[in-house]
Amino acid sequence: MRDGFVAQLSERAAPRPLPVPSERERLRTAFSRFPTGVCVVTFEADGVKRGITVNSFTSVSFDPALLLVSIQRSASSHDLVIDRPFAVNVLGSSQERVAWSFAGRPNDVPVWVEGERAPRLAGVLAWFECTPWAAYDGGDHTLVLGEIQSFRSRRGDPLGFNGARFTEISETVLGREHLV
Repeated sequence: MRDGFVAQLSERAAPRPLPVPSERERLRTAFSRFPTGVCVVTFEADGVKRGITVNSFTSVSFDPALLLVSIQRSASSHDLVIDRPFAVNVLGSSQERVAWSFAGRPNDVPVWVEGERAPRLAGVLAWFECTPWAAYDGGDHTLVLGEIQSFRSRRGDPLGFNGARFTEISETVLGREHLV
């Protein structure tokens, strides 16, 4: 029996070499080594509530209160969100389906909340309602700055994105860095 197994191994074709990744694929992999949170930018256009999942979000300024999101130019919502009030919704770890819903895999999960300036999503860890402040060319993305008009937050484990996968970022009272 063992001799048959060895013979079978020798009859197999030589393995094909793996394709060499492009420069863009290598850059994307390198970027994926930096864990981020996951947000959905929501807004209303033509009477329809819309959203787009992003993982490029950051605080910019406290005075005035500004934040930045990076929107891919090829996204179907790109032209609709520019120069329009919007909300940034920071997702909790249980909201992966919500993230997918606004990343091109629509499902029945999103539950909307009426905001003062823009629609928001229910159950998020934090939300920021913004008015447009500025937009800058960012290559294949547009960097959108919003002036924060209102916001709220709660405790919980955020939904993260690391290594091209969703993950949970555990909220801790005393993190590992406290032990150092």
